[in-house]
Amino acid sequence: MSHWPLTPEDISRPAYRSLAQGIAAAIQAGTLQPGDRLPPHRDMAWRLKISVQTVSRAYEELIRADLVTGEVGRGTYVNRGPRETLKMPWHHGATERPPMDLSLMTPVCLPQIAEAWADSLHRVAGRLPEGAFHDSRPGRASSHYGEMAQAWLKRCGLTVPRERILVTNGVTPAMFVALAAVASPGDVIATESATCHSMRPVAQHLHLRLQGIAGDERGMLPEALIEAAQAASGQMKAVFLLPSGAGPFARVIDRERRAALARAAEIAGLVILESDPLGPLVSRRPPPIASFAPDRTLYCTGLTKCLAPGLRLGFLVTPDYLTDCAASRHLSVSWMATPLIAEIASDWMKTGSADRLLEAQRAELVLRNRLAQNLLGVRCLGGDQGLHRWLALADTQDERAFRQTALEHGVAVSAGAGFAVSETGPAVRLCLGGVGLRDLKLALNTLASLASGPAQPAVERL
Repeated sequence: MSHWPLTPEDISRPAYRSLAQGIAAAIQAGTLQPGDRLPPHRDMAWRLKISVQTVSRAYEELIRADLVTGEVGRGTYVNRGPRETLKMPWHHGATERPPMDLSLMTPVCLPQIAEAWADSLHRVAGRLPEGAFHDSRPGRASSHYGEMAQAWLKRCGLTVPRERILVTNGVTPAMFVALAAVASPGDVIATESATCHSMRPVAQHLHLRLQGIAGDERGMLPEALIEAAQAASGQMKAVFLLPSGAGPFARVIDRERRAALARAAEIAGLVILESDPLGPLVSRRPPPIASFAPDRTLYCTGLTKCLAPGLRLGFLVTPDYLTDCAASRHLSVSWMATPLIAEIASDWMKTGSADRLLEAQRAELVLRNRLAQNLLGVRCLGGDQGLHRWLALADTQDERAFRQTALEHGVAVSAGAGFAVSETGPAVRLCLGGVGLRDLKLALNTLASLASGPAQPAVERL
């Protein structure tokens, strides 16, 4: 099909793909030339007896394939002549570039991050302490960066003595150490019905069992936690919580529910493991749960998710009675945090780079979250400054089929099953920081179109 204009008889299901293929074929044959204007969406829809939305999806596919360009107020124009091979997004090998990746939670790649790295490396190069190169004593390294750790934790809402802070190579190592310090093989760890993707492999490695606890729109239900702990007959040792926007549901738990969960853990005799990888990224949030129950909470946070992916540094705050045990577990799995990374982090905090990057991230994330909310509507859960959102699908939709279809359209997302501990309903997680704003708009529009109807099974690639 390389003739032009197309007729209703040229369109087969799925109609948007058939239309995009017909236009691509006309460009390949030279029937449509660079600079030619495609009919307006409504005109094309009327002519082919299809919906305007179908035409929009077809034009979006052609824009992603760089065959046409669309300009608001001017129209859609062919910008490429005949080529030997035209790779459309559904062809084998997908697009000429990788998919727009909304599957990985990462801060927005702002130009200020590269500038901060370059400036900091230049500053610290001439004044690095000898320990940054030669120190192999974890105790000395931790004490040297204690002030920096305290400064960051204060931004997170905690004031703690240096002796209770363990510096790690990120939040996941801190979480591993915390679990290893409080639980033994066979023990049960309570979580929300969906939790961070790394929790299941860590629990499996430590031979721990996870149990999803019922919740509502405000988070885990305290009474359900107490009931589950009592039913576990002493085998439930801890509850793992992500109360500040980093959990799959992107929920920031309110102050009252945090206090209630702290009381429930005390009643149930459970240790609290509080993971806070976003740290102070979400402004005006309630105090950490650790501030309500400091004697039974291990709190971990870090710099990777809120400042820069390469700044892999974390902090684990422990109760006094667990400090030595946690330090011993850390020695066995990581030995010590990387001093050079800690030097960079210290420099960012002393010079104000950390605070400037936080503010820049917040501003950009507000824009991106509003965009996602406007395009995806009320089923897309999340806060104003979070790194991701949780898109609840219709009960009739299969999330794995949806993920596969989205990938065929050039968008990578994570299926909800990868985070589920108990039943959560079909959903996908969308991360907002890993792509540029232009690609994010295109990806979100694509997902909005797919979410408006039942997800189609994966189709055979051409």
